[in-house]
Amino acid sequence: MDNEQILDDIGTLVEEERALRRRTGGLLPEERERLAELEVRLDQCWDLLRQRRAKSEFGEDPDTAALRPAAEVESYRN
Repeated sequence: MDNEQILDDIGTLVEEERALRRRTGGLLPEERERLAELEVRLDQCWDLLRQRRAKSEFGEDPDTAALRPAAEVESYRN
């Protein structure tokens, strides 16, 4: 997956996330679950994009960047 594909995925995920957040009257349990999944997937995609950009910046092969497990990405501190 290249940077453009990752950015396209991010765009698609953000659109779905926004649609769920715009819903009035509250979300059904499965929609809340999907929203949580979207948030994790977005974090993973942004992390992968940052990895790829860093590898490129330092002369490494960006294709060696790998999607990290949700538990790892979600444990990062801001």
